Amino acid sequence: MVTDTSPAVADSEVIASSLDDPERFAAVFDRYAGTLYRYVSFRLGPERAEDLVGETFLIAFRRRHTYDTSYRDARPWLLGIATKLITGHRRAEISRYRAMERQGPAPHVEGPEEAITRDLTARGSRAALLKALAQLPRGDRDVLLLVAWSDMTYEEAARALGIPTGTVKSRLNRARNKVRHALGGVNPLKEHDHG
Repeated sequence: MVTDTSPAVADSEVIASSLDDPERFAAVFDRYAGTLYRYVSFRLGPERAEDLVGETFLIAFRRRHTYDTSYRDARPWLLGIATKLITGHRRAEISRYRAMERQGPAPHVEGPEEAITRDLTARGSRAALLKALAQLPRGDRDVLLLVAWSDMTYEEAARALGIPTGTVKSRLNRARNKVRHALGGVNPLKEHDHG
C-alpha cells in the first residue's frame, strides 16, 4: 500500500484527497517544509523563517480547494505563497543582505544554493553578491532566487509568481546582468536553460 508521504503519490493527489480528509495535507508539509525553511531563511533569516513557513502552509491549507490539480508538483505553488509573504518583509530582507555583507562566511545551508555560495566565498565575492541582491528590484530578486537558489524551471517560477514565462526570462536576464556587473563580470549563477 502506498501512503500519502510516498513520492510516488503526486502532490496534486494528496491535496485533492485532503479536501475530504484534511489530515492528509500534512504529507505536503512533510515533503516541503525543509525546502521552504531554507528558502525563507536565506531571504529573511532563521528567526523569521519558522513563522513564515507556518503561515505559508496555513494559507496553502486554506486555499487547497483552489489548487490546480493538473500540476502534480506543489513546490512552485508553495514557494509562490512564501515569496508573496516575503514581499511584506522587504525591508527586513534588504537589511539582512546588508548585515550578511558585513559578516563573515555564511553558515552551512543545505540545498541547491550550496555550490553557488561555496564558489562565491572562494572568490571573495559573497559581499558583492549580497549587496547586488539588496539593490535588485523585488520582482527581479524573486525570479533570480526562485530559479537560481530553488532550482525552478522558468515555467515553475512563472506559476509560483503568477506572471508569464517571458516575464520570468526577462527579469532573470536583467538580474543576472546586474549581479554579473556587481561582481566585476563574474557570473556565479548557472545559466543553464531552466525552460
